[in-house]
Amino acid sequence: MFKKVLAVFVSALFLGVTGAAAQAVITFKKSNHNFGTFKESEPQSVEFVFTNTGDKPLVIQQALASCGCTIPSFSQEPIAPGKSGKVKVVYNGKGKFPGQFKKSISVRSNASNELVRVFIEGNMVAETPQQKKSE
Repeated sequence: MFKKVLAVFVSALFLGVTGAAAQAVITFKKSNHNFGTFKESEPQSVEFVFTNTGDKPLVIQQALASCGCTIPSFSQEPIAPGKSGKVKVVYNGKGKFPGQFKKSISVRSNASNELVRVFIEGNMVAETPQQKKSE
């Protein structure tokens, strides 16, 4: 009787430990995007594709940009293991300081690597008053 109880206890403990180890893992195809040189009147966008390389559904909880000129949006539905989703980032620097920039987007999820950052960068060129009038 004791051996049966012990066997059931050990089995339950083992299953509990292996079940707890199952988790989502977010893996981005690329974590940096360079827009190159562009005019301030031309908002730029990019989609960062990721895959759930874990064994539980992945849920993105939030994506926060390092400034107000960068707007992230993301897949709202759970991403099954082996499936992909995306974080879309739009950069609109109109009226901001021209020149080189690098911005980060922090992606928080239920994955084992719960906080991952992706980056956008580029060189925004200010428009002259003549260019603005011709638009």
